[in-house]
Amino acid sequence: MSVTRSPVEEVEHDRRVATVVLHAVGSSSEATPDSRNTGRERGWRRWAVPAALVGIAALALFLRVWQLDALGFNSDEAVYAGQAASLAGNPNYTPFFPVFRAHPMLFQTLLSPFFRTGEVDVAGRVVVATLGVATVLAVHLLGARLYGRRVGLVAALFVAVMPYHVIVTRQVLLDGPMVLFATLTLYCLVRFVQGQQVLWYVATGAMLGVTMLTKETSVVMAGGVYAFLALTPMVRRPVRLSVLAVAAMLAVFLTHPVSQALAGRSQTGKSYLVWQLFRRPNHSMGFYAETVPAAMGLLVVAAAVGGLWWLRRHRSWRETLLLSWIAAPVVFFQLWPVKGFQYLLPAAAPVAVLAARALTGMPVPERIRRLLRRADRPRDAGATRAVRAALVAVVALSLLVPSWNAVNRADNATFLAGSGGVPGGREAGRWLAANTPKGSVVLTLGPSMANIIQYYGHRRSYGLSVSPNPLRRNPAYEPLPNPDRWLRNNELQYVVWDSFSAGRSAFFAERLMVLTRRYHGRVVHTEYVDGTDRTGARVPVPVIIIYEVRP
Repeated sequence: MSVTRSPVEEVEHDRRVATVVLHAVGSSSEATPDSRNTGRERGWRRWAVPAALVGIAALALFLRVWQLDALGFNSDEAVYAGQAASLAGNPNYTPFFPVFRAHPMLFQTLLSPFFRTGEVDVAGRVVVATLGVATVLAVHLLGARLYGRRVGLVAALFVAVMPYHVIVTRQVLLDGPMVLFATLTLYCLVRFVQGQQVLWYVATGAMLGVTMLTKETSVVMAGGVYAFLALTPMVRRPVRLSVLAVAAMLAVFLTHPVSQALAGRSQTGKSYLVWQLFRRPNHSMGFYAETVPAAMGLLVVAAAVGGLWWLRRHRSWRETLLLSWIAAPVVFFQLWPVKGFQYLLPAAAPVAVLAARALTGMPVPERIRRLLRRADRPRDAGATRAVRAALVAVVALSLLVPSWNAVNRADNATFLAGSGGVPGGREAGRWLAANTPKGSVVLTLGPSMANIIQYYGHRRSYGLSVSPNPLRRNPAYEPLPNPDRWLRNNELQYVVWDSFSAGRSAFFAERLMVLTRRYHGRVVHTEYVDGTDRTGARVPVPVIIIYEVRP
């Protein structure tokens, strides 16, 4: 017969059991050889967890910095790095990247000291990679607090080698740092539930405010907190404490709109909100189901789901909390028309913890134990640990292989927004900076390539596909209502075609080529990647073509 305890009672029960065990172990007054061996074993175990954690962190850092500079920035990276450079007063970027565009500025402020002079890209990625490793350590703290050190280590290992987290934390995007703060928010909430201390409840609200200050869409995580508290009546949640926690969250987050107002840029935030509300869908409803489970690791997802069933008799508030934290971003962004590869990253940490819980606590079938010929109890326990360790190793390897393949794929003609850099973009921008007159103006197919050209080429760029309708465009982008007239008046000197934008918009790709031919476009530079023809032979594939045009 199982006894239902509140979270505080569970913690107190575990503490009493641990005290009794330690007292029994240390009660012997005679230092026998066995006791000395036991002491050495305890000393080894004391250092085993820190040593394993250091190894996991080193592996995580290696995967996030290996060939980190193989590709240049994609569009979003260029925007955030450009904002950081403008904050630092870097003259190369202040004409092209205004400080206030759309998102809050916490992450860009953290980056700005590294962008004071010159052209910087790899330093920004190193900062994000370091924050990614910090997230791995935070996942260990979360898992250890919920289920013990073993689960914490395994969960940290899974996040360290998870392709989803590795790919995103190799880019200058808001999502990697945001997930660090979101995981710390979850940790603070766990500490509050276990100890019912006011400080941890207020810290939960403040840390959620920091998370929102990194990326405002993380406000959906507040829904996860609310869902957990609503589904777990055994957790004490006084109204006064809740008001205090919400006040702490708002006090932190309001620094963003207040700073916008003081800078006279409140209209920028309002325009961005209107644009987000009226954006057209950019992917099908099945986008996340097709991309995210594979990026998280199919075996990890299967272990997390299977563990909820295998260990259903041991369910508690912990699973409710993790499932609520997963459901908040999954439900919101599935219903939201605009979808991005990295948007569900906050769910990676709780999925990893659930998978670690399953693999370290799942029952091993009797048939397998008999095959291993472990009859007596101590050996049987050793066989169980061996089987679980083997399963953890298999799952970790299933994550490590695709992550290693992803970080070594430096040249690819295909591109998914939020999944990596743009082949040839940096090289094309640098070519424009070195071979075109200062003050030259460039027409690109879309705003994504325009951002890259402005970051690396320091040339004003306009996207042909930017809509003149304010409800249909990012307010940070300036449209060209009549590009034909600009070309005729020699206000545009170069045209840039890229295969990534052309693959998304055949109409504007054709329109760009019509204008290029009309104004005597001449190819002056081409960027290639390795591809294959119909016979399988390797051939160079053009991905970016720069044309010089004249009236």
